[in-house]
Amino acid sequence: MTGREALVLPRRNEDADFESGSVFFVGTATVVIRYAGFTILTDPNFLHAGDHVHLGYGLTAKRLTNPAVEIEDLPPLDFVLLSHLHGDHFDRLAERKLNKATPIVSNHHATSYLEKVGFTKTRTLRTWEPLAVEKGEARLRLTALPGTHGPGPLGAVLPPVMGSMLEFGRAG
Repeated sequence: MTGREALVLPRRNEDADFESGSVFFVGTATVVIRYAGFTILTDPNFLHAGDHVHLGYGLTAKRLTNPAVEIEDLPPLDFVLLSHLHGDHFDRLAERKLNKATPIVSNHHATSYLEKVGFTKTRTLRTWEPLAVEKGEARLRLTALPGTHGPGPLGAVLPPVMGSMLEFGRAG
C-alpha cells in the first residue's frame, strides 16, 4: 500500500503528551522514539555481539555489542520506521519476532520483501512522499527523504535507502 492514505492507529490508554518524550538507543541504528502518544521503533536490529549479518553480494558484518534491550521487552509499538532492508537494519530476529500486524513504513524494496514474509500492514513511501499518521489527538507527518549508503559503487550494490523526517502536532 502506498503512503497516501493516512495511517490511523488505535488509541491506547495513554494521553498524547506534547511536553516530554524520549529517544531510547537500543544499538546500531535501532532506537525507540516516544512522543505525543506515539511509540516508534527504527531499524530493528536485536542480534547479539558476535552474531553475523548478511548484507548482500557476499558482504557480511559482525555485531560488536549487545542490544540495550531484547526485542521481547519492547513497549507496545505503533509502527516501525525502516530506512532500508538488510541484516544490520532489519535482522532475522526482527523478521521472526515482530508482530506481523505491526505497521512498517519503508521504501518499495523493503516493503515488497516484508509482505512476502507475512507482514500485513506495510506502507511504501517514495522519496519526498509524506504519510499522515493519526492517533487520538496526535498527528505525525512522516516524509521520506533521499538517502544513500555511500558514494560510487557502494550505492550500486547495496539496497535503496529511505531517510525520514518526523513532524509531530495536534489534530486541528
